[in-house]
Amino acid sequence: MTGPLLAILAEPPLDPSPDEAGSLLRRELVRPEYHDRDVLQQVLDWVDRLVSSAVDAASRTPPLSTFAAMVAFLLLALGLGWLVSRARRTARSTRERAVLPAGAVLRADDLRARAERALAEGRAEDAVVDAFRALAVRQVERGVLEDRPGATAHEVATALGAAHPDQRPRVDGTAALFDAVRYGDRPASPAQARGVLELDDVLGGRG
Repeated sequence: MTGPLLAILAEPPLDPSPDEAGSLLRRELVRPEYHDRDVLQQVLDWVDRLVSSAVDAASRTPPLSTFAAMVAFLLLALGLGWLVSRARRTARSTRERAVLPAGAVLRADDLRARAERALAEGRAEDAVVDAFRALAVRQVERGVLEDRPGATAHEVATALGAAHPDQRPRVDGTAALFDAVRYGDRPASPAQARGVLELDDVLGGRG
C-alpha cells in the first residue's frame, strides 16, 4: 500500500459528499503506482458516470416523487404476484375438474358398464359421473372429439355442441350436471343418470 494512501487511512474517517468522494478516489488512482493507464481511465470514467448520475437524479427528484415511484413499484410487484397466483390457481382448478382422472386409460364400453352397474345398485351419483365419462370417451373413439387429457366437462360440451348442434342444450345440461355431482357434491336421481346414458346412445348413433 502506498505511503499517501496509508496517510489518508490514518486520518480520522471522512464523510465526503459524492463530488468530494469522486475527487479523492481520482487523486489516489492517478498516482504513478497504478501503471495500467487504460484500466485507470475506465475506472475514472465509470466513477464519474456513477457519481454524476446519482447526484443528478437526487437533485431532480423531489421527495414526494421518489415516494410515489416507490409506491407505484410496490403496487406493480403486488399486481404481478396476484396475476401469477391467479394463473396457478386457474391451472390447478382446470386440472382438478377434468372429466377423466389424470393418466386414466379407459374404454367407453367399460365406463358405460360401470355406470349401468352403479345405477342398478342405487348409486345414481356414480352412474351420472361414469355415464358422462363414457359419453366423452366414446366421442373420442369415434373421432368426433380430440383426445385431450385433462379436458373439462365444459370443454367437452363446447366441442360436442359444435359437432351435434341439435343436441347442444342437452349436452350443456349434462355437462353442468356432471360438474355439480362430481365437483359440487350435489345429489343425483336415477332419472338423471338414465338421461346421461340415453344421451350417450343418441350421440353414439345407438338411440
